[in-house]
Amino acid sequence: QAPIKATCEDMSCKTGFPEDVQSAVVSRSVHGGQPLLNVRFRSCDGNKKIHFGSSEPEDFRVGEDGVVYAERSFQLSAEPTEFVVSAQDKETQEEWQMRVKLTPEPASEQDQKKIEDIVFPWQQHKHNSPLKRQKRDWVIPPINLPENSRGPFPQELVRIRSDRDKSLSLRYSVTGPGADQPPTGIFIINPISGQLSVTKPLDREQIASFHLRAHAVDVNGNQVENPIDIVINVIDMNDNRPEFLHQVWNGTVPEGSKPGTYVMTVTAIDADDPNAQNGMLRYRILSQAPSSPSPNMFTINNETGDIITVAAGLDREKVQQYTLIIQATDMEGNPTYGLSNTATAVITVTDVNDNPPEFTAMTFYGEVPENRVDVIVANLTVTDKDQPHTPAWNAMYRMTGGDPTGRFTILTDPNSNDGLVTVVKPIDFETNRMFVLTVAAENQVPLAKGIQHPPQSTATVSITVIDVNESPYFVPNPKLVRQEEGLLAGSMLTTFTAQDPDRYMQQTSLRYSKLSDPANWLKIDPVNGQITTTAVLDRESIYVQNNMYNATFLASDNGIPPMSGTGTLQIYLLDINDNAPQVNPKEATTCETMQPNAINITAVDPDIDPNAGPFAFELPDSPASIKRNWTIVRISGDHAQLSLRIRFLEAGIYDVPIVITDSGNPHASSTSVLKVKVCQCDINGDCTDVDRIVGAGLGTGAIIAILLCIIILLILVLMFVVWMKRRDKERQAKQLLIDPEDDVRDNILKYDEEGGGEEDQDYDLSQLQQPDTVEPDTIKPVGIRRLDERPIHAEPQYPVRSAAPHPGDIGDFINEGLKAADNDPTAPPYDSLLVFDYEGSGSTAGSLSSLNSSSSGGEQDYDYLNDWGPRFKKLADMYGGGDD
Repeated sequence: QAPIKATCEDMSCKTGFPEDVQSAVVSRSVHGGQPLLNVRFRSCDGNKKIHFGSSEPEDFRVGEDGVVYAERSFQLSAEPTEFVVSAQDKETQEEWQMRVKLTPEPASEQDQKKIEDIVFPWQQHKHNSPLKRQKRDWVIPPINLPENSRGPFPQELVRIRSDRDKSLSLRYSVTGPGADQPPTGIFIINPISGQLSVTKPLDREQIASFHLRAHAVDVNGNQVENPIDIVINVIDMNDNRPEFLHQVWNGTVPEGSKPGTYVMTVTAIDADDPNAQNGMLRYRILSQAPSSPSPNMFTINNETGDIITVAAGLDREKVQQYTLIIQATDMEGNPTYGLSNTATAVITVTDVNDNPPEFTAMTFYGEVPENRVDVIVANLTVTDKDQPHTPAWNAMYRMTGGDPTGRFTILTDPNSNDGLVTVVKPIDFETNRMFVLTVAAENQVPLAKGIQHPPQSTATVSITVIDVNESPYFVPNPKLVRQEEGLLAGSMLTTFTAQDPDRYMQQTSLRYSKLSDPANWLKIDPVNGQITTTAVLDRESIYVQNNMYNATFLASDNGIPPMSGTGTLQIYLLDINDNAPQVNPKEATTCETMQPNAINITAVDPDIDPNAGPFAFELPDSPASIKRNWTIVRISGDHAQLSLRIRFLEAGIYDVPIVITDSGNPHASSTSVLKVKVCQCDINGDCTDVDRIVGAGLGTGAIIAILLCIIILLILVLMFVVWMKRRDKERQAKQLLIDPEDDVRDNILKYDEEGGGEEDQDYDLSQLQQPDTVEPDTIKPVGIRRLDERPIHAEPQYPVRSAAPHPGDIGDFINEGLKAADNDPTAPPYDSLLVFDYEGSGSTAGSLSSLNSSSSGGEQDYDYLNDWGPRFKKLADMYGGGDD
């Protein structure tokens, strides 16, 4: 629709600010960002740069192009809404103001309406100037177009034209989203007439408004008008139902809640305009199940969806859950025109502790044997209507009376909620035969306000104690006895008896026996418990620790079943002076001279004070050499120094007796022998000839044994040397072809061959023997002779070796033997080893027994023993026939 036109000639240019008020009619529902009207500033001189402003910037904003937009969504009241629009010259900072009044449109008018142009008159503040005609700008007000229109299409919206179309041929076009930009083709314009049309229905839920720009050009494409903005607002229609965010809503409320207690909030959304009636939702409850105790236990805020309680009587033990059907309707809940949808609200009634635990009986019974602990004697059962296994259901038990000594405790079974009465301290039947306990039951959390524990929350427990045969016990235990050591065997020491705690059982007597006696010093009478000694009590025994000796005894009754108890007897042994002191250490070393020659010694006494130190040290009068050679000086109660009295004492080992006397009453003394090694010392006082001293200190028997071992060793060496020399002489006398150790004649070689039978195994072992030892052939039967056996012929004449050794003719001897072997018909038909060292029945070697007599020893050469050192020189003289 064309704007209202005004020219400068229609108003007077005068100095001052006009008080004019302009009015505009707009729709009742205003949306945020919606253009409301156009503001056009008209000046008489033309080219002013104006900045627009609003007195209500939080509600209204004026753009640089003069379009007034709503900053937020609101509903116009029946009374007109006023605000001030200002215009300021950016160069001169001059300012003009105009009051604007917005009036809501009547309900009968259509969505498309006429919007008036508001024109600011230009005024000259400094001087008056003649008026000039100013060219009008073309202004298109916002266009409101309902969504989902049924057409027909294309549907005309507005005609755009310029003043110059009378003198020029113009072409019109539109640009922007919906025209030449996606989504394209929604809006078209007739290029000749400037008629703007829409081609199809619009959907506000997709695009709520379109911002187009109209252009006017001549046939040459030159712009003849400034582009103008066209705003097309899509008017909402109620074409969407409300949708709940969840189809099922879950909430909880404690039982016993008062009316007005908040439960939960349900929310639905509508795709329609939320600031219009199409998107304004209202909630209500359609149904409640179950309807007990009241069909209207809950209500809902119709605008916010908050569900609250409106009636008392929520009881989880009766109704644990409620199901509500919630309806949401748009059009502010109009049942005729509004669209609706439903959802389910499930409200769970949570438990509170409004039911105390109650005992199933007023009195419970149990029994327990005496002296037993950790025994369950009774089960206490309770009932609780609250939700199981919650703090409001879990029971706790406490004893309010009947157990002043704390012998019982009550634990809770987590599964059954029963109370388990348990014994935690031993009970003596002879002291208490029965207990009557008072027990109260409570929950882990306190009861709800206003609820008290009934009498059924308290019960009594009667517990009977059963008498059993108990072990006898010694009094006192342990028993301490002080006794001097040295008490003889057979002496009465003490009486150690036990008592039987069973006063109400028929028992005859107790019997005693020994359980532990490490040193076997004691015995006990089995009837009266009298203890006597079987050996002398010795405080210095290894079984006594810190003067204390411990023995354990056993007392047994004849009950059913028999019981026994143990007792410990502690004997504190008092020391007597029954041990003489001894010297420590037993051996010492000093030098041959007086300096340095001090030896520190210590007295050791198994006794204790006052039967021990301080000790007295002295040397005995005999032998006289002791005091002549040595002196002793006490340096403390337990220590003394032994030193040489003379200037020099020959190296060796000396036994020095020392008399030590303790301080006991009476005194005890002993003579201890200190073995002192006297040796040569260096400047530091260290011995330098310890080996010689050790040898000098050996006894006569040891020296004789050593000499005998040396003589035997020398004899063995001598025999070995003689044997070696004789063997060398024999080797020189007869140069054998082979070593005697390699001679295999007297060796039987085993071959792993079994042969063909018994005949092959009939060997003639005579072939392995010496020639003169073979038996005559005439003795053997002819039938058993082997094929390779020597035939019966005359014996060959082998050369006889001379008795005297002649090393020079050994080659002739061998050649003769070889020639005889070649002419021997009995020789085997194969190469064999010939032996020429047969010596006959005699031997040129002498007997070794000549070592045992002096007559034959002269035949041996013992001169080489002189080369073995001075120790063997004597033997060479003895056995070699020397002068000595």
